[in-house]
Amino acid sequence: MWREIEPDERRAVEVAGHRVVTYSFGSGDEVVLLLNGGPGLPCDYLRDSHSCLIDHGFRVVAFDQLGTGASDRPSDASLWTITRYVEEVETVRRALGLGRVHLVGQSWGGWLAIEYALTHPSALKTLVLENTVADIPHLCGELERLRGALGPETVAMMQRHEAEGTLSHPEYQAAITILNHRHVCRLAEWPAPVVRSLSDWNMEPYETIQGPNEFLYVGNIKDWNRIPDLHRIKVPVLITVGQHDELTPACAARMKHALSDAELKVFPNSSHMPFFEEPDAFFPVILDFLKRRGTG
Repeated sequence: MWREIEPDERRAVEVAGHRVVTYSFGSGDEVVLLLNGGPGLPCDYLRDSHSCLIDHGFRVVAFDQLGTGASDRPSDASLWTITRYVEEVETVRRALGLGRVHLVGQSWGGWLAIEYALTHPSALKTLVLENTVADIPHLCGELERLRGALGPETVAMMQRHEAEGTLSHPEYQAAITILNHRHVCRLAEWPAPVVRSLSDWNMEPYETIQGPNEFLYVGNIKDWNRIPDLHRIKVPVLITVGQHDELTPACAARMKHALSDAELKVFPNSSHMPFFEEPDAFFPVILDFLKRRGTG
């Protein structure tokens, strides 16, 4: 269902002295604002997969977060915090005159969306949390379970390389490759927008915030937990997750139980990207939620 189309508008926004590039598709008052994962990834994979929402009357807006894609790429570790990125989102929303939005956050973009919803609640109509979590320590426990499925000898090997700092070793990278294909994208051939985003990954914000790979959290986000605060989010929330997602259904259920008005959908044949892995099942769920709950 994804397609690569030219944006109707490409505009640069100044964010605290830096240039952030935005992309807008379609028109109208119902705006879907996309916050992609990473951190450090260009928005291509989420923008190209979700731009199909314009066929149903929505305006879709995405942007390359600072440090990614066509946006400026300063080398300053102090910039790579979730708090600064929240204010970047608000600057983009105001600069483009988007008004109240349907905020979609995927993976790291979901952490950002949660933090944004708690900081700027009046800016939202709805919140869609795709393949994300609100409790990183809980996620780390889930990742240990997923790693454990590789077997005790492989886990011991990975722990040895992590302790010695030899993460580039071929045997460690082989284990990460298996985990990625099990829990990030289960398609035999990864879609072009995914490959394009991954090939332009800026590892500086990624390693500062998260860590060296998808299965080891040692960055400044490692203790982040917003579960106790989720009851403050009053807009309708849709949570989507793949059954084989690295950010697991258990993490999704933890969010649902903490939110006051949330729906949860698990896609049984997907991992971290059901919008690519099961698009025919995924997009009807998103559209139904937006049209049913997004009229306030």
